[in-house]
Amino acid sequence: MPDLTPGPSTVEVVSQDVRHDAGHDAGHGADHRFPEAAEIRELLDQLRRLVLTYKFGIDEVMTKISILRDEFRHMQNYNPVEHVGSRLKSLESIVAKCRRKGIPLTPDGVREKMFDVAGVRVTCSFVSDIYKVRDMLTNQADLTVLEERDYIAHPKPNGYKSLHLIVQVPVYLSDRVEHVIVEIQLRTIAMDFWASLEHKIYYKYARDVPRHLTDSLKLAADVAASLDSSMERIHDEVTAIAGAEEPVEQRDALLTPEEMLRNFWSAAEVEGDAPRGSRQD
Repeated sequence: MPDLTPGPSTVEVVSQDVRHDAGHDAGHGADHRFPEAAEIRELLDQLRRLVLTYKFGIDEVMTKISILRDEFRHMQNYNPVEHVGSRLKSLESIVAKCRRKGIPLTPDGVREKMFDVAGVRVTCSFVSDIYKVRDMLTNQADLTVLEERDYIAHPKPNGYKSLHLIVQVPVYLSDRVEHVIVEIQLRTIAMDFWASLEHKIYYKYARDVPRHLTDSLKLAADVAASLDSSMERIHDEVTAIAGAEEPVEQRDALLTPEEMLRNFWSAAEVEGDAPRGSRQD
């Protein structure tokens, strides 16, 4: 679990923002006083609690995906999910984005204006798997879809592809229920590799990327899309020939129903005999 305790830099930035807002209001004729240190600490505590609820929201979504993975692994003989990861925006990053975007630095302001505090990334084998996982998640009664952005059907100009879901899940706390917004990104392995490289390049060049690199990234995105299409076509042909899905990892390690029954009856016989053989009158 990430450290949610605000560092000295966060306390200083929050103090500056709150006092700047108070001074700005006073400059426009409003009767505002500068907040006390205790009030700033209370705001920090509220923001810390807010970030904690987003962490719990991630846990809820991760649990849903984990259940689906286990069901597919053991019952469907096929697993559409290759990897799952999560990201929680730090308190420092939240404060910085509020300042950059002009979002009120309050719990309500963050809830209403910031939708990327909590994120879950699902990596799938094939494009069709992305939509299967999307459907399974969105069909769950306690998960509400607020927005869907399909960058697979409609890629960004730079070549970025992914399916984004902005969802809301209930988090049951000790004294209330919080409805937490979580962003879910679904990608193929090729899409995820491309996005990771693109992020590193934009970070290195502070978003001022040379033209020849953006052109190369767009070409790489086209190649990745072609690879996804080819791999899925090959997979479909092999599956059709074999007549069944390929076994998942560690499938051979599972007991067959016959072995489970045999072990059950053997254990029952041992337990039934032990008391009679060891009983002392």
